[in-house]
Amino acid sequence: MEFYVQPIADPALVSARDGDSPEREASDFIQTETGNKISHLAYVYGSENIVLGGKTLIHAKCIVRGDLRRTGGGSAVAIAAGRYCTFGARSLIRPPCKTYKGVFTYYPLKIGSYVVIGDDAVVQAAQIGSCVTIGRGAIVGRFAVLKDGCRILDDAYVAPGTVVESYSVMAGNPAVRVDTLPETADIMIRQEAMAAYAAPA
Repeated sequence: MEFYVQPIADPALVSARDGDSPEREASDFIQTETGNKISHLAYVYGSENIVLGGKTLIHAKCIVRGDLRRTGGGSAVAIAAGRYCTFGARSLIRPPCKTYKGVFTYYPLKIGSYVVIGDDAVVQAAQIGSCVTIGRGAIVGRFAVLKDGCRILDDAYVAPGTVVESYSVMAGNPAVRVDTLPETADIMIRQEAMAAYAAPA
């Protein structure tokens, strides 16, 4: 998977959560040089460990946990996302974690381009491909892998470690495949992702 990434360097993002004042509205966004739009009411932690490919939209009260990264050697990147991603309101995006050989650590979360994460969703996947839609209130468990073009329906629960094949439609608790999308669905998903980005003022 290829990422076109640019570190979030805007100091305002680190203190985005400080915008919970009466004059702030959910429609207020910070816009970075690469076109990322981050709500003043979003909670972005560890922005130095987050890389976004540009034109990503982070809605109000979304929590992005870039501070949860692997300690010691190796890459410092906790969350990497491609272009035209949307993180919904009140969603939680955090890297997966586990204890290995007696040591508790976090592992990177990699997100492709044109990924839409719905309001109130919780994502702790290891990898999300491109052109993926995660519905409102859905939960994606630790180390799940969502391949290109899949769709997780509202309120679905994808169990930890699950591999969701390309173009699968998943629903239920635990989530099971209920349908398969045509490969041409990529076009529609790209259009939806770009429309979501264009919507905020």
